[in-house]
Amino acid sequence: MSTSRFAASRRLPAPVTVGVGLGIAALVRGTAARLMEDSLQGEVALITGGSRGLGLALARELTAEGCRIAICARDEDELDRARRDLEGRGAEVMTVPCDIRDEAAVNAMVAAVTSRFGRVDLLLNNAGIITVGPVEAMTSAEFADAMATDFFGVLYPTLAVLPQMRQRKRGRIASITSLGGKISMPHLLPYNSAKFAAVGFSEGLRAEVASDGITVTTIVPGELKTGSFLAAEFGGDREGEYRWFALGASAPFTMSADRAARIVVRGIKRGSAELTFPISAKLGARLNGLFPGATANVLSLVDRLLPAAPPTARGIVPGAVVGAGTDSAMLEKGTALGRAAAEEFNQEPSSLARTAPVANG
Repeated sequence: MSTSRFAASRRLPAPVTVGVGLGIAALVRGTAARLMEDSLQGEVALITGGSRGLGLALARELTAEGCRIAICARDEDELDRARRDLEGRGAEVMTVPCDIRDEAAVNAMVAAVTSRFGRVDLLLNNAGIITVGPVEAMTSAEFADAMATDFFGVLYPTLAVLPQMRQRKRGRIASITSLGGKISMPHLLPYNSAKFAAVGFSEGLRAEVASDGITVTTIVPGELKTGSFLAAEFGGDREGEYRWFALGASAPFTMSADRAARIVVRGIKRGSAELTFPISAKLGARLNGLFPGATANVLSLVDRLLPAAPPTARGIVPGAVVGAGTDSAMLEKGTALGRAAAEEFNQEPSSLARTAPVANG
């Protein structure tokens, strides 16, 4: 066999060659990105809704990065449990009871954190609420509450830290929004509306403060396994709504809060503009942007599978209460992973008879 024929016989098929090339390119990009990551050692991180759920997972991850931690929430018992958890991991941590729907309270909270640590280097807007049910079971109060918590609860802390960050010409702001802020899923309209507003604010803010040395990152997670269904609120056919939401939030393929926290912190260190994850959420958001009509048609089919509202249904009930009244061994088994996550991330049912905002995820 001639040399040229031997060489030709050793060539890889074109698709394999392209795949190898793309793999190498991805490896090079990933390595370059890791080399460009900033250190967070010694920085002061303020996390709203940091007492449980994704907020607590983020506080743990930032503790491992060497940050000094400040967390706020409304429930002082939850804050105390989170403080003990974080101190056990070596954190220097400050807890501040605060209602993020109250601008004056938020300003006082940021002032207290700044007094203790000297500054706020990283603001992580995480606190939020989720209300589940069809639009006919909702009143304007549910929409107002979602906006107060999921949008103004992002706006107020951001406005409070911006002056000191601008003065230093340095700072990071990351806001946990949701895939619901990109694709409006049925039976989540108050939540979606507020998250769309939060996405728009975060994206525009990045452009406005870039020249001040401030990096803004918009975080767009899909469903996470944190036990959030116990903290969500349900209207309409409450047991039916709880059932589908709880099973989805407990599914084995749902991303864990720990993994989500690692992705978020890595993106913050790299100064990413936006992080949408997992890959299913990223693909869904892109398809919706390209084919919004087709997405709406698919979601209309999904809506037909969701529970119809009873004719006189009004008012919302916390998920822990609905779950306690749902007598189903199958449902208990189906939500076992979600309940384990609730215990791991400080969202035990005993702590959820409340009217306070809860952590995202």
